[in-house]
Amino acid sequence: MSAPTPGAAPRTGIGQLRHLLRGRWFRRLFAVRFTSQFSDGVFQIALASYVVFAPERAPSAWGIAGALAVVLLPFSVLGPFAGVLLDRWSRRQVLVGANLLRIPMLLLLAVAFGAGVSGPLLFGLVLASLSVNRFLLAGLSASLPHVVDPDELVLANAITPTAGTGAFLIGAALGTLVRGVGDNLVPAASDAGDVAAVLVAAVGYAAAAALATRFPRDHLGPDFDPARPAARAAVRHVISGLVDGLRHLGERRDAAYALAVIGAHRFFYGITTVGLILLYRGTFHPGDSDAAFTGLATAILVAGAGFVSAAVVTPLVTPRLGRHRWILVLLLVAAVVQIFPSILYTEPAILVAAYLLGVVSQGVKICVDTLVQAGVDDAFRGRVFSLYDVLFNVAFTAAAAVAALVLPADGKSVPVLMACALGYLLTAVIWARSALRFSAPLRP
Repeated sequence: MSAPTPGAAPRTGIGQLRHLLRGRWFRRLFAVRFTSQFSDGVFQIALASYVVFAPERAPSAWGIAGALAVVLLPFSVLGPFAGVLLDRWSRRQVLVGANLLRIPMLLLLAVAFGAGVSGPLLFGLVLASLSVNRFLLAGLSASLPHVVDPDELVLANAITPTAGTGAFLIGAALGTLVRGVGDNLVPAASDAGDVAAVLVAAVGYAAAAALATRFPRDHLGPDFDPARPAARAAVRHVISGLVDGLRHLGERRDAAYALAVIGAHRFFYGITTVGLILLYRGTFHPGDSDAAFTGLATAILVAGAGFVSAAVVTPLVTPRLGRHRWILVLLLVAAVVQIFPSILYTEPAILVAAYLLGVVSQGVKICVDTLVQAGVDDAFRGRVFSLYDVLFNVAFTAAAAVAALVLPADGKSVPVLMACALGYLLTAVIWARSALRFSAPLRP
């Protein structure tokens, strides 16, 4: 990481991008994220195929909500402890260890897939693996300010999570290919392709761990704080530590309101996601699980294109419009998209909506990540980003439960679309009022 030359003009546009990519430490952290999230894509394609789209195991909307609760909610309990550790342990060691820890977990899952295991044992293994993944992503976000200049955080937040999403989509495409090859090579075993994809993902996590070892042990923080207790003592006092973290957020209004906004967005996006699964299974391709899986994969890729578009547009827009105004515009766009074209309930219309909501989702996340990273002290970043992940999990799981309650089996419900549109609009109004009050006014 290099400091800007005193008196030099601020770097913008292509010059800022070139400077960022010339940073050795940024490139190394980027490589860890890319490789890890590529492996996530391979793994989660196998997981979706095995749990959601296999005809003999395809769950109802309540089943999907229950699976999400089993997978995500327990991490909401573990997350605060993870935050304490991220603020005390070497984050480089966390990146290495988290990737290595997932390898035996995935090997066990491969055995479970091959044996046709379902129920609590399967969800326990999935829970453990995805919880480690959330811990890893929180560590990556908390490490980013150590490898870029402060004036480059917006661009870095546009590039790294979006490239990670791109890596995830590439991994998903490879996972789909591996599934097909595995099923063709071993046609007698119905889950051979899923097993093969999980094994490929395990190799990817090993590569990500090796890449993380290229950092010096203390390079990614946390910053030394002589008043901070040792990790063991901090875990014993995790509740008081969380209160301190929340109090710190209370003093950083931009960061606190940004987290509230992305929690609201995550809730409405979660309802949309469950509806999307039901649409492809029950409306567009009823009775044809392979076609439904392919259609949903296409929608995910289109949403991924929206993520990439947001990564290109957000760093160009925010210097002129400001992060706060850009979030406001994106929330209003999401409100419109829920009404049109989503209300048409055709595959082309749903793909257009998936793209636009992808732009909204990633654009909001880029801005919120930057507001949180810049708005909290490094000694609290691990806890705050773990709470960020907890908020993601709780909001998405709550959305799945609500979706199961209000959506029909085919996923079509105009009243639900209207309610989501109203929710986005209300969130935009509250955000505008809070930003005007605490951000003097709507500053970039």
